[in-house]
Amino acid sequence: MNKTAATAGIPPRPSHDAARKGIATGLILATLGAIAFSGKAIIVKLAYRYGVDAVTLIMLRMLFALPLFAVMAWWAGRGKPSLTARDWLGVVGLGFSGYYLASFLDFAGLAYISASFERLILYLNPTLVLFFGWLLYRRRPTRPQVLGMVVSYAGVLLVFGHELWTGGGKGGGAAAWGAFLVFLSAVSYAGYLVYSGEFVKRLGSLRLVGLATTVACVLCILQFVLTRPMSVAFGLAPEVIWLSVLNATLCTAVPVLMVMMAIERIGPAVAAQTGMIGPLSTILMGVVILGEPFTPWIAAGTVLVIAGIFVFTRKGR
Repeated sequence: MNKTAATAGIPPRPSHDAARKGIATGLILATLGAIAFSGKAIIVKLAYRYGVDAVTLIMLRMLFALPLFAVMAWWAGRGKPSLTARDWLGVVGLGFSGYYLASFLDFAGLAYISASFERLILYLNPTLVLFFGWLLYRRRPTRPQVLGMVVSYAGVLLVFGHELWTGGGKGGGAAAWGAFLVFLSAVSYAGYLVYSGEFVKRLGSLRLVGLATTVACVLCILQFVLTRPMSVAFGLAPEVIWLSVLNATLCTAVPVLMVMMAIERIGPAVAAQTGMIGPLSTILMGVVILGEPFTPWIAAGTVLVIAGIFVFTRKGR
């Protein structure tokens, strides 16, 4: 007598339709997460129109995001062993590098360059991770990886030359300074990615992100308290407050969860490929919302950066 999988105690395999539905859901989550992440630069540029500085703006973002990340860390840590002193040291270091310093440098750089250019620079992050891997662990890059790096950096340099020429309305020196700050932000976050591998295995990705971002939130708030009078916080335009709430939720906490849920369904490689929509969405929002010009230089640079990263991530594994 034949037994079905259910009666035999064997869990049935998911149907083809269910698998396709899971993939479709993962792709949608990855796409929306990438677009939401990209919206951060747009919101920051809008807030700068009200005369707020980077220290105050990032404090507001992290202040409103702190409860969300604290809950995330608590939820992911339920029933798990307590952190050791070594774990806490790593979490503090990763929170400082990956979320506090990287975010502050990014916010500061956005005061001088366009949102589109900022997103292209940050998109070089995989190449910086590869460079750190070679520098620290002597992992030699493959030829496709080198080709992808060359193409991507050529695209950034193309847009950079255009920004220097036009100056973004603030002069070439200001554009160069802004690009340098954003590039340092990408370097700081790449360092976080390189060193986080061991702690991801020990703590889990969701718990590590929740703890590290909580540390970063505290550091950003502390930076404001130590460098700005409290009267600054009470004299902000209401628009800055609401933009910061939107930044903390829709462009910070929500996309973190979306991308993690997407990775569970489609894997990190496909999620990373889907994330290539990020620069395109930033450019589109920059043109529509901020009124930033869309020039052939930006179009060509974007094509080169995305093509280079596509070659880098697809052929370099």
